[in-house]
Amino acid sequence: MAINPKTELPGDRLNSRAVNLHNMSKKPVASISKQQTPLDLLRILYEGAITGAAAGVVVEAVLYPIDTIKTRLQAVRGGGQIILKGLYSGLAGNLAGVLPASAIFVGVYEPTKRKLLESFPENLSALAHLTAGAIGGAVSSIVRVPTEVVKQRMQTGQFASAPDAVRLIVATEGFRGLYAGYGSFLLRDLPFDAIQFCLYEQLRMGYKLAAKRDLKDPENAMIGAFAGAITGAITTPLDVIKTRLMIQGSTKQYEGILHCVSSIVKEEGASTLFKGMGPRILWIGIGGSIFFGVLERVKQLVAAKDRVD
Repeated sequence: MAINPKTELPGDRLNSRAVNLHNMSKKPVASISKQQTPLDLLRILYEGAITGAAAGVVVEAVLYPIDTIKTRLQAVRGGGQIILKGLYSGLAGNLAGVLPASAIFVGVYEPTKRKLLESFPENLSALAHLTAGAIGGAVSSIVRVPTEVVKQRMQTGQFASAPDAVRLIVATEGFRGLYAGYGSFLLRDLPFDAIQFCLYEQLRMGYKLAAKRDLKDPENAMIGAFAGAITGAITTPLDVIKTRLMIQGSTKQYEGILHCVSSIVKEEGASTLFKGMGPRILWIGIGGSIFFGVLERVKQLVAAKDRVD
């Protein structure tokens, strides 16, 4: 029987399916299915702001005493002892600043990440996450730095309330006093935010590939804890420098980042740059599990609400 060259045989159909499945399997995980419109990006920013605010406030409220102990360890000079009273000093004022700061960070991070993933080659997804984290950190620092200055000065017993702290800092140091240690903050937080979010996103992508399913809440929390603990450990010296510069106030004991580092090493030893590492790893490790766990859960809730609407 003569066969028309255009006739598709069953074997051809099977081969065609195999080729299509093979091509589908090669589709990178990091790809974005469609180009994002400005309206899509605004929606992502809005959802990110909600999820970031919720996650940030929960972490700060639960783990604030550990952060206070870490700050006091880094602030004390030589072999001085720290005070374990008033571990919640400054919590209310800190939450008032953390809420908008976290909202801004995630609200900027999510749409920036989406746009960069669209623009970058698939094998540079890690660079997209690094860049988005750094940009989110830089933008949110406008709120995060004054919040951190007031919080740490209250944690070290310099002020009794956040309003008093703001008023007296501005009166004695000027408005610039609220941004004391701004350079050291960026030196710590830009690499911290970039590395933590990149590590979290990359580990999450790899885990999803291996599991071949969406991750459950405990799995997101576990990955967040690991990413937070690793990043917290390696950035501890930067955190010590930032703490010293932020709490020095009008005494101006340190003239800048380099002078702070040299003075600490000369007068107290290089090991001082790692003060508070234990509480910092504990705080950011547990905080990472809570933050990313809450973040992914709230993302799901917001997305589900949008689908219903």
